[in-house]
Amino acid sequence: MHSLLTLFFYILAGAGLGTLMIFTGIPAASLLGAIIGAGVLSASGLIDAAVWPLGTKTALGIGIGTVIGTGINQETLSELQNLWKPALIITFSLLITGLLIAFLISKFLGIDTAIAVLGSAPGGTIGMSLVGSEYGVGASVAALHAVRLITVLLLIPALLNLLGLKDGINTP
Repeated sequence: MHSLLTLFFYILAGAGLGTLMIFTGIPAASLLGAIIGAGVLSASGLIDAAVWPLGTKTALGIGIGTVIGTGINQETLSELQNLWKPALIITFSLLITGLLIAFLISKFLGIDTAIAVLGSAPGGTIGMSLVGSEYGVGASVAALHAVRLITVLLLIPALLNLLGLKDGINTP
């Protein structure tokens, strides 16, 4: 099958399920649906593996980074005056925990150390996959982060609802 047609089918699967998932009310449903839609098609083996044109992942990374960056405004910067300490604690706790988990799964489950470290790093799927690509383990890292992301996107909103935090922020 021609590679552009293959990419079209992946885009169609991701966009189709991503669009349908919007109606579920799940937070980040479009992202979750796109991951599942394209992932199921890829795993099915019905069509060839996607071969994205050179620079596609970089362009998408820039686009996603730009979307996230536009969410940083004067209000978020002023919130950082109160949140910088928790942000550092969270970041370093996740880094240390990620490294500990990485070395444990590498040792006891026989997973390549680079895959384990990058797969347990507290980063996004795209960012860690791009770093993994530099080390020749991008697909494995992407798989670990996709499972993590799907699990978190499904469980955290349910947990917030269970704790009664659905309608607003509860502060101590």
